[in-house]
Amino acid sequence: MSTISMRSTTLGAIGLAVAGTLALTGCKNGNEEPAPAQSGGAGSAAAPSASPAAPSESAAPGAGGSEAPGANGTAKSGQTFKIGEAAEMPFSYGSNKGGQIALTVTAIEQGNPADLDTLKLGDKVKGMIPYYIRYSVKNTGTTDLSHSSVTQVKGLLADGTEAQRVSIIGKFEKCPNEALPKGFTNGQTQTSCAVALAPSAQTKVTAAEYWGNPYSYPNKGLVWK
Repeated sequence: MSTISMRSTTLGAIGLAVAGTLALTGCKNGNEEPAPAQSGGAGSAAAPSASPAAPSESAAPGAGGSEAPGANGTAKSGQTFKIGEAAEMPFSYGSNKGGQIALTVTAIEQGNPADLDTLKLGDKVKGMIPYYIRYSVKNTGTTDLSHSSVTQVKGLLADGTEAQRVSIIGKFEKCPNEALPKGFTNGQTQTSCAVALAPSAQTKVTAAEYWGNPYSYPNKGLVWK
């Protein structure tokens, strides 16, 4: 496993490559506190992050939860949904325990390679095509999920293999991804986005997968296509 550090005048430090997955970290200018970065791939060890704001693996959604996938009307491990269809699932993050959300992948949009220019990744993304996985999160439980993060969403290529993921701290206008706001109680909804990279123009990102607990390894994730 190698760690590559770079500097960007617009988004700051750019970080690491982990187990075949490209993980990008861009920071805001100034002294603002950055939002949490996405964690590493399911079933793989996360590499050290230079950002103190990055959550630990134990703080991932559903961590500490005991409810089995498919119980009480929640989505079953390995279940497939259509784009635009909601999946009910248990959700916990940090001290916000015992929540319930409805997660909906609403679109998978192809971007332009030039979109990545501001991230200053150079040859590491040469020839790759960004895709933007748009999704919404609705609080369907009784737990206040203020400041939680729902980031365990990744792209899948046409053959079912995982697309390279990009984790960003700070603002990326093409694909905004922020923590849930204060007062995120029952009925509240927020939209979000995940970046996936196809290796070439001939290969497309055709599906999305949620791999957070309780759908992380050894269980199977939820898929939208």
